Amino acid sequence: MRNPLRYRLWYTTRQKVVSSVVAGALVVTGGWYAFGRITAPEDRSCAKGVERPVGSEECVGVADGGTYDFGQSQLTDVVAAIARENATLKTGRYATVALLLPLTSTDRAMRTKMQHELQGAFAAQYRANRLSNDQVPKIRLILANSGKNSLLWRPAVERLKKMTGAPDHLRAVSGVATSSTEIKSAVRELTAAHIAVVGTTITADDIANGPRTDPFPGLARVSPTNRDEAAALAHFGQVKAEKALLVQDTRTGDHYTDTLRTAFTRLVRGTRYQPQLFTSRSDPNDEGNTANTFRDITHLICDTEDADTVFFAGRHIQLRQFINALGGRGCQDRPFTILTGDEGSYLGSDKKLDRNALRQKVTVRYASLAHPDAWAETSAKGRATTGGSPGDYQDFLDLLATLSEAPAGPIGPTRHEDLTDGQLIIAHDAMTLAVQAIRRASPGGRVPELVDVGEQWSRVNGSLKVSGASGWICLDNHGNPYNKAVPVVELSADDALQRFVALAWPEGRPPDAKCLPPAVAP
Repeated sequence: MRNPLRYRLWYTTRQKVVSSVVAGALVVTGGWYAFGRITAPEDRSCAKGVERPVGSEECVGVADGGTYDFGQSQLTDVVAAIARENATLKTGRYATVALLLPLTSTDRAMRTKMQHELQGAFAAQYRANRLSNDQVPKIRLILANSGKNSLLWRPAVERLKKMTGAPDHLRAVSGVATSSTEIKSAVRELTAAHIAVVGTTITADDIANGPRTDPFPGLARVSPTNRDEAAALAHFGQVKAEKALLVQDTRTGDHYTDTLRTAFTRLVRGTRYQPQLFTSRSDPNDEGNTANTFRDITHLICDTEDADTVFFAGRHIQLRQFINALGGRGCQDRPFTILTGDEGSYLGSDKKLDRNALRQKVTVRYASLAHPDAWAETSAKGRATTGGSPGDYQDFLDLLATLSEAPAGPIGPTRHEDLTDGQLIIAHDAMTLAVQAIRRASPGGRVPELVDVGEQWSRVNGSLKVSGASGWICLDNHGNPYNKAVPVVELSADDALQRFVALAWPEGRPPDAKCLPPAVAP
């Protein structure tokens, strides 16, 4: 049968040529389309300045203008508040401070910490811009995500190094909130680029400057070192070394546990008992099999003749496992006190903590960085009158009340129980320190020279100290807090609430009213 279509297409030579050209064009076009689909680079952007690196699904980088919550719903309210404040600022009239944090952490306690870090920093930004008698320059706040465990810190840091010029005028980085190898590398990279860094909760002794060397020029910290925390615990507890033992993580490369272990080793000098060892996984948030190890360690602790105090040098996941194991020990008639560093603050929100263990003659106390009851109770009991004040903390509470509702807020929950981990308070103080350094470096109100900001730290003491919500911040010549207040906090069996016990001091007593660091021999 005659095919009309075939007849129409191939009837004449001219029609044959035209049909061939059209068909060829369709084939070529389709091929190029398919090739383009195959070879075109995948769009890995998440937001302006933020993308997923090859091999990772985490959105890392620096969010432009602080308008992106990195897919973390608990950060949405406070990120929106930051964005609103940033939108009111005029280009050329502000200095930028970045928060460098592992914003996409999968650990529950760390996610809570991230929320509190942002809330505290925004509170200080709002105070600086709205409640400081129109001081200038104004402060712009941006967010930089270093990824889970800060393993992806480099893209964020490289971007920050390019933001020191106009229009951003980056002048300081705060946050840097974990004492890890990655954070140490990030701090080294930033300070080498003359960017001032203010650590919120880094406590490792080797992520600091000192009399012998300043490996991080421009670094300041608002939290005591592990050595100072340990000294404060020792002064508070009057521990008898012969009845104490050390439980320590043998994994190296974690600057928090390494330096805490060294500090605690000094405190148990004279003990009759060798340290009990465990080894955590390379990811400190990995449960691993250390719970099995702690089961055995509790047997050995019970085998001791009279040990009653355990110094624990490890991260919060392993601390929780150890507490749970000690609660189920065989020698239930013997009381034990566990003393540890500020990682204990994470356990307040840890649902895996066995609260019943805290009812089995197990007392857990840790050196906190801040606590909402520290200054109120200290004043009521008539104890330390220097090193901080109830008035400074009340000013902070009044500020949070303002931020809890429109137009400034909301910024997420900031109730008393939300403050007991100390993270929001200490983040506020770190940002306050950064703001003061920026403004002291620019007496004319202009955006200061980059290098001038980090040179302010040696003068943050005496009458120029920062009166923080966590206590006075008096820095030595190397950017370290001198004799900073250390709240000793106890985990309560009632919903694992963190109960304030007392203020302790690295020097054994609070600083005098002048708060001038003494000379230190090199």
